[in-house]
Amino acid sequence: MILRRAFVREALLTSVAVTLVMLMIFIVVRALGFLRQAAEGMIPVGSIFLLLLLKVMTYMDAILPLMVFVAILMVLDRWSRDNETIIMAASGYSPGYLLKPAAFLLVVSGVFVGGFSFYLSPLAVRVGGAIEHEFRTGKEVSGIMAGVFTETRNGRGVYFVERADNNLSMYEHVFVYGSDASQDGVVVAATARQEQDSKSGYRFLVLENGVRYEGVPGDPAYRVIEFESYSIRLLPDLVPEPPVPLRGWRNGDLWQNYNRPWVRSELHWRLSKVVVLPVLILFALGFGHISPSRGRLPAIMGALVIYFCYTNVAGLAVATMRNSTALFPVIGLWILHLVFAVAAIYLFWCKTVNRSLLSLRRTPARS
Repeated sequence: MILRRAFVREALLTSVAVTLVMLMIFIVVRALGFLRQAAEGMIPVGSIFLLLLLKVMTYMDAILPLMVFVAILMVLDRWSRDNETIIMAASGYSPGYLLKPAAFLLVVSGVFVGGFSFYLSPLAVRVGGAIEHEFRTGKEVSGIMAGVFTETRNGRGVYFVERADNNLSMYEHVFVYGSDASQDGVVVAATARQEQDSKSGYRFLVLENGVRYEGVPGDPAYRVIEFESYSIRLLPDLVPEPPVPLRGWRNGDLWQNYNRPWVRSELHWRLSKVVVLPVLILFALGFGHISPSRGRLPAIMGALVIYFCYTNVAGLAVATMRNSTALFPVIGLWILHLVFAVAAIYLFWCKTVNRSLLSLRRTPARS
């Protein structure tokens, strides 16, 4: 009983630790991309954390099975290095003794993977798409950063502010350039703020204490206008709302359109992310019990190779399913799961009875 509790505790703690490390790497990589978009004025700086959270939720259903697989391998590898697996065997405990705690890990991880695969990840895709569409059709200067030239979304103007408070929509030392078919205009102001008309609902950038220069390129005659208050109407881009990606479809919508091959493939892919869990756990238990006379690296490398082969071939089957109306890709996907499940069971059984994987060869007769 103590051994089972120790296995569950260490596997859960290792899973959490490995997942946090992977998420930190993922967040750093994605944050750099969002910061670049914020510097270009494509998204507001204050929305980076929300977008990062949505991206993490989108990929959690693919990250968690790998993390559970790696965590069990790491726990059993440490036990092998500390000779704890030898003590287990000497005490009469075979690898099958760990099936019960492994089943508990399967239930816990299956709930999380299923929750992300069927509900949270599609929800994150839908919410992220809605937020990005709102950015494209929202405030014209919502993404302005202090000290950075920001191009307007219609490509006909440039903003520059020395200091900015996007939360209060207040700016200092503002430079605005705009052009149309007939003339160019430059506005320099000490301060600016955003306002919304309560009747029309239009947004305006109100500049105060500045100068406006108007003229035609190549013509030396320019008009100079000094003002105390000058309003520029911010026109949102008329960007049509994009369709929801297939990854963001609700489960009910997938079932209603099951006869379509690309919809059917998404439903089977979501289910496959849960089905791979027991197979990977059995592989981890089989590869984790390493003979002291053999190196640990080949077993761990073999386990990782099997994982990547399994998931990549499953992904290839799903991609084939999207472009085919026949049932063969669907059958092939589940035959693949069955083949790897049988291989995992056979590997675990060989470890349980202490039998070599190649023990089917005949034993030479004694003379």
